[in-house]
Amino acid sequence: MTVSSHQFWENISPMPLEFVVGFSECCGGFPLMCSFLLATFPLDLTKTRLQMQGEAALARLGDSARESAPYRGMVRTALGIVQEEGFLKLWQGVTPAIYRHVVYSGGRMVTYEHLREVVFGKNEDEHYPLWKSVIGGMMAGVIGQFLANPTDLVKVQMQMEGKRKLEGKPLRFRGVHHAFAKILAEGGIRGLWAGWIPNIQRAALVNMGDLTTYDTVKHYLVLNTPLEDNIMTHGLSSLCSGLVASILGTPADVIKSRIMNQPRDKQGRGLLYKSSTDCLVQAVQGEGFMSLYKGFLPSWLRMEDTTPLRL
Repeated sequence: MTVSSHQFWENISPMPLEFVVGFSECCGGFPLMCSFLLATFPLDLTKTRLQMQGEAALARLGDSARESAPYRGMVRTALGIVQEEGFLKLWQGVTPAIYRHVVYSGGRMVTYEHLREVVFGKNEDEHYPLWKSVIGGMMAGVIGQFLANPTDLVKVQMQMEGKRKLEGKPLRFRGVHHAFAKILAEGGIRGLWAGWIPNIQRAALVNMGDLTTYDTVKHYLVLNTPLEDNIMTHGLSSLCSGLVASILGTPADVIKSRIMNQPRDKQGRGLLYKSSTDCLVQAVQGEGFMSLYKGFLPSWLRMEDTTPLRL
């Protein structure tokens, strides 16, 4: 039985069309996205290195890296990378970071649009309330982050390759595609989603803090100060929303990075942490509560710089 092209397009469900639109919007801003990522990626690399410094769980494996490497702040860590590894190493792992943003942004936009138009819908006055935006943003962020987890995993591990070389350890990967292939071969499909639980927790917390704070601060400034709805108001609102989002999301980000970077056996099982909770407990007991905020400053700065890339 033959089907005309008109009948074919009539029978397509709306969700694939939404995906095409969302993906097209994502790709349409691809050059801008790459510019922001390239400009701010050294902050992301520095953040990851700070999150790994002083990792108490390494002592169980007899790793002397924790004792031999003194703790350094954001600026000294960045300068140390340049001096010890080379200037271009500030962009080590940028390729999977680009992959990650394409997948994350595409999945998040498609999910958010579907939730807004189909699941939640607008009020009778055509207004979309804040609580729906927050819930929709959190759910969209969770789904987008889950889809992008394999690229996040490869990014974190590649960001730590330079440090491994300085410590005399063998490099794990020859490149991005070798990294995906090796992780898949050792841990299977499940191995590509290592650290997904704290990863989606971070996405939910960041989206919640970002959306609620931005809207609240903007309305407060417009109603209670001489400021109007202009670039200054948006800038101040973004500054506050990024701060709250970083405060909420950094602990989960630290746990995520450590789980993703931990050494594994031949079956792809982690040797340091049994779960996210185990990683949290070991970090707090061995390094103190504030260890959960390692890398906070570069995380906040990068979040401010990449405001145009967020919902």
